[in-house]
Amino acid sequence: MTRSQLVAEHLPLLRRYARALTGTQSSGDAYVAAMLEAMLGDPSVLDESHGPRAGLFRLFTQIWNSVSINDDSEVTTLPMPPERRLSNITPLPRQAFLLLSLEGFSEEEVAFILGSDVAETRRLADAAGREMAAEIATDVLIIEDETFIAMDLESLVKNLGHNVVGVARTHSDAVALAKNKRPGLILADIQLADGSSGLDAVNELLRTFEVPVVFITAYPERFLTGERPEPAFLISKPFQPAMVSAVASQALFFQRNSRNRAPKAPAA
Repeated sequence: MTRSQLVAEHLPLLRRYARALTGTQSSGDAYVAAMLEAMLGDPSVLDESHGPRAGLFRLFTQIWNSVSINDDSEVTTLPMPPERRLSNITPLPRQAFLLLSLEGFSEEEVAFILGSDVAETRRLADAAGREMAAEIATDVLIIEDETFIAMDLESLVKNLGHNVVGVARTHSDAVALAKNKRPGLILADIQLADGSSGLDAVNELLRTFEVPVVFITAYPERFLTGERPEPAFLISKPFQPAMVSAVASQALFFQRNSRNRAPKAPAA
């Protein structure tokens, strides 16, 4: 594939990312154009060590982060609710969030694109989750049969500014709690203590109301089969708190009908 073909293949996704990052298509396209000019002037600036797509995003990021007007005041509010929430996240966490959630890069690829390391990528994702939570605080139901994991999730959720409406250990408990409390987000284990399924409980709930769900399981390969339906948001155990934070915020970010609460200050 020629260099021009490579750019043409990935350009639509790069323009989507630039639009989400900068706030408008015109502003995003200006940065993309600057990147293309830099690459035409010196093709060696494109580092393809992590693949051509990651290389293009890395070069775009270098252009974006080198311009002095890149700050919160330059992000124009877009008309759709998710973009309005996104514009309130500071630049570096915003980049990490979009690269992980919108573009689907791995943590290693995001670290390469941002010129950092995986630990810093996780820190930025966690910061994005906290800033996002301040905009989309909601009621959360936790479906988890392991006591200490449930406690960890409850603490994490509260620190993000959300409210935990209950912790369910079984299918029947989950259904009863959700129907009574109507949460705006569900964090669910798949295999529960009594042999029941958190996936079945969630599917039953989704027949009565719409809610974003993040599944947390020690056996993700059982559910990533390529067949439909698959869980939209899936985290492997043992999990990194920053990953739960980022994925929960991602689920809420793309769920326009989530039931928001009045924002709370994060716990100390």
